[in-house]
Amino acid sequence: QVQLVESGGGLVQAGGSLRLSCAASGRTFSSYAMGWFRQAPGKEREFVAAISWRGGNTYYADSVKGRFTVSRDNAKNTVYLQMNSLKPEDTAVYYCAARTSYSGTYYSNEYHYWGQGTQVTVSS
Repeated sequence: QVQLVESGGGLVQAGGSLRLSCAASGRTFSSYAMGWFRQAPGKEREFVAAISWRGGNTYYADSVKGRFTVSRDNAKNTVYLQMNSLKPEDTAVYYCAARTSYSGTYYSNEYHYWGQGTQVTVSS
C-alpha cells in the first residue's frame, strides 16, 4: 500500500515553469514505477510522463516531450515533474500514480495507486 500526495501546482503565465512533487508513504517506493497524468475540464485523463522504479527509463506524451522532465529521488520517496515552457493547453489537474512494476506505462488503468491531484493553471 502506498499513499501519494502531490504539491507544487499553481497559476503561471505562458512560457513559465513549475515543478510538481509527489511524496509517497511507505518503505517500498523504489518498487514502484511512477506516472503523471492530467485531466482538463471536460476531457478525459491523459498520460503525461512516467519513470521506471530506479529511474533508468522515462516516457513522455508527445505533447510534453522536450518541455517536461520526470525524475525521482528514491531516498526521499518523491517523484518530480519539471514543467517548462508551459502553454495554456497544459492547464489541468495533475495526478501522480504508482504501479507495482518495474516500468511505467501510458495506460491509467495499469496504475494501482493515485494521488488527489494538484491544479496547474497557465494563463495566456
